Formats: sequence, structure tokens, C-alpha cells
Amino acid sequence: MSFPVRSALGLALLLALGSAASTPTFAQSAETVRLSERWDETRASTLLDRAVRNVELKGEAALADFSRQGGFVDRDLYVYAIASDGRFLASGGSSAALIGQNVADHRDATGKPFFREMLDQAASKGNGRVEYRWLNPVENREEPKVTLFRRVGEIIVAVGFYAPRASARQAMDMLDQAVAALAAEATTALTDFQKVGGRFTQDDLYVFVVDMSDGRFLAHGAAPALVGRNGHELRDPKGKAIITDMINVARKKGAGELDYAWRNPTTSKVESKHTYFRAVDGKLVGVGYYTR
Repeated sequence: MSFPVRSALGLALLLALGSAASTPTFAQSAETVRLSERWDETRASTLLDRAVRNVELKGEAALADFSRQGGFVDRDLYVYAIASDGRFLASGGSSAALIGQNVADHRDATGKPFFREMLDQAASKGNGRVEYRWLNPVENREEPKVTLFRRVGEIIVAVGFYAPRASARQAMDMLDQAVAALAAEATTALTDFQKVGGRFTQDDLYVFVVDMSDGRFLAHGAAPALVGRNGHELRDPKGKAIITDMINVARKKGAGELDYAWRNPTTSKVESKHTYFRAVDGKLVGVGYYTR
């Protein structure tokens, strides 16, 4: 099966994306990911329900139960608890090292004050969810994590799970950071966007930048070989002119969103992607996430 390309350059860019033969695999893989995350969230929600009932029944005495390996640990899931003033009270996992500390201003690897977000949501709504990056002891690396939590009196009970894909919120946060970096010092930012292991390349999240005047890539965190190439020649497996469409929207509105298929650098498969982008000083800046 062939796809529309305008030149040998367009073909080269398309090959960088991935072959058409990958499409059936992508559909199956994406569904598997969606099922996996739903199952992880269901397990986390079930464990949280049990933990909340335990606190409602026993009060502060329930905290000792959460710090033991046993009834409130479900394989890779565990319960932790924080006081409404930010004191870390209990944990059945690696975060037990934080017990006794005030974590209200603690930040993750990207600088996000996620505990503060939890405290604020718990105070205003009584429950919620927060996304951040946390060390996965199994993989020995920081990965995207989602935590569900609920307030019971002055105790916030929480259970988190590692997300198989980055989220929309994480993509938007990285775009905010990339736009700020580009506005502050463009040359340095374009270099930073392509640093392996840097703050702008995290698992399946990365930044790309295109010169809106001629469509040429200035930076690409997942495929540096695209730098200097004409993005107007780029097509996804369904023939969508990805960069051209983004530039057209950015010129009219200054920002936008686009759905298309693209190779996921962490799975090496073509998957459905949703990208947020903005126009900044004549440059198109984008960050996308692979949809679940």
C-alpha cells in the first residue's frame, strides 16, 4: 500500500514515520494500552475505596495498616497518606522514605509541585487525581504516574499507578515549558529540545519546532535527523499533511491541536497521536501525546 508523497524527500520523511504495514499493529497496540490503563485505574480505585473505609472505621490507627506489606498492597499498587497540612503520614511503597516530612512543596523531576496540587484539590473538592513523574523501582527510572486520592477528615488517602503513556496534561505542561524556554533564549532552547535524557525528552513526550516561513524543522526531540528537512512534504500513513495543517492553523489562530498517526519512540510502533502547538516568534512549537 502506498501513500501520497510529493518527492523523494517526502518519501524519506515518511519512512522516518514508519511503514503502512505498522497500522494494524498500531490499532491492536493502542487498544491493549487502553485496556491496560483502565485495568490499572480500576485496581487503584478499588484499593483506594478499601483504604478510605479503613480510615473511616479506625481513624489515625489505620495509618499503621498502610505502612505494612500486606492487606493494602496490590502487586505494584500501594496506599499512602498525607495530612492536610502536608505531613507525609504513611506508605506501603518506596515513598515510605518521606514519612515524617512535610511534602507540601516537594516537586517532581519536571518541577511540578504535585503534592501541593493534591492538597489544594483535597481542600476544595475532597477528592481528585494528579499526574506527575515518580521513580518506578521496577524499571529504576522516573515515569509518568497517576494518583487518585480522597480526603477523610484531615487525612488524604491516595493510591497511584504508572501510566503506560504520557497524558494530555503532561503534553500541555511540556509545551508551556518549551514556549517559555524558546522565548527566553531560542538558540539554547533548540539545543535543549534535542538533549537525550533532558527535561524536554521524557519517554514518549518530546518537543518539535518548525520555521513557519519555510516549513523546515529546527528541532525534533525524537528524530533529530528531521532537522533541516521540509516539513511540508511530511505525510502520515493516511496522507494527512501534518506540518502544513499545523502551520495553517497557527497562522490564523496562534495555536491549535491536531490528530494524526506517528511513530511512538518508546514502542517503535505507529500510534494515534494528539498534538498541541503554538506560534512563537515565527516558529511552530509542538508537543503531543499518544492517545489511549
